[in-house]
Amino acid sequence: MLPTEIRVGYVFRYAYLWQWQHAQGREEGDKDRPCLVLAIVTTEEDGSPIVRALPITHSAPGSPGDAIEIPQPVKSRLGLDDDRSWIVLTESNRFVWPGPDIRPTDTDSGYFGAIPPALFEAVKRRFVELAKARGHTSVARTE
Repeated sequence: MLPTEIRVGYVFRYAYLWQWQHAQGREEGDKDRPCLVLAIVTTEEDGSPIVRALPITHSAPGSPGDAIEIPQPVKSRLGLDDDRSWIVLTESNRFVWPGPDIRPTDTDSGYFGAIPPALFEAVKRRFVELAKARGHTSVARTE
């Protein structure tokens, strides 16, 4: 099922477009991956919400402060695989919700579930620090 309502702090499946792919002129990500709804950034003139999504990857960050590891018990509860994974904080996608790049999950809500509040607060805090230091890039997605 596809998620219909925006749930900040929840993980969903999405065709994430990495910054390096965007720089090559691509408009579509290579694969679907879990991503975290970080925030509702703003709304369009017609009232459509624009969200910011952070990618989740198995690749360890080059610098420890660039991502936050998801604890294995959280991954298990979300139904994700057993490999180590990180929420990347140095880049994000911005798009009008729901957008064509959201993919279905096998759940009734369309989400894998929420990350714990303490983990979400750590993600937000570190994201803001990076954004203020200009250590973050955002790819605006189009339909």
